[in-house]
Amino acid sequence: MPKNRIVQTILETKIAFGNIVIGKQKYFKVDFLNSKLSVKVSSDESIYEAALNAGLQLPIGCKYGGCISCAAKLKVGKVRQPGATALNKRQSKEGYILLCVARPTANCTIEEGFDSHSELYQNPFLSATFER
Repeated sequence: MPKNRIVQTILETKIAFGNIVIGKQKYFKVDFLNSKLSVKVSSDESIYEAALNAGLQLPIGCKYGGCISCAAKLKVGKVRQPGATALNKRQSKEGYILLCVARPTANCTIEEGFDSHSELYQNPFLSATFER
């Protein structure tokens, strides 16, 4: 077996069982629930970029965290989101992340696409305190 194929096999095995480190890069496994796809994402790469490189086109608007077109629900794991200004405190507390800026810090499971937006928006006129 060629040496590069052995290395690839070792990496694929390590990825299947958790995060790996290559040089100073950390890689994490990100599972997309609605697409039934798993991708390897480096700690300095956005989840959106990794998904796109794997052939998964997700909703996108600005690519810098200023809109919520790429919002998804983080079910398991942790991310850091430099520049994510579009989410309010409620949305963040409920687990929403912006895939265009989210970078994994652990293995993640994500509910992606517009199907995940059921609690993202709230109509202020339908609140319990609103009187008609």
